[in-house]
Amino acid sequence: MLDGIKEWALGLGAQYGVNPVIFAAIYIGAIPFFALSISWLIRNFKRGKSIVLPVLCASFCFVSAYLYLAIVGKGIPAWVYVFIAVVLLYGAVSTVRKVRTQIQTNE
Repeated sequence: MLDGIKEWALGLGAQYGVNPVIFAAIYIGAIPFFALSISWLIRNFKRGKSIVLPVLCASFCFVSAYLYLAIVGKGIPAWVYVFIAVVLLYGAVSTVRKVRTQIQTNE
């Protein structure tokens, strides 16, 4: 079963010009940087400092794998971009809620 999934993912990668291993590495590798950026954002907010740079860093980490897909991918179907937009919107709303909760809890 795992071999079948691996072959499917590699086949899609070859079809659309995207290396699934690189995509996964960017996706997983960005997680700790995203978490650090969110912590930085909360700390700056509590200290009354600008949150622009932490928000930009967190945003970049959040979309980095999808940027790779958009830049490198060739002939990717429109539904994939719609799906990515929905995932990003959901993730953004969820992150904003978590940050607001974290800020209110620690005030």
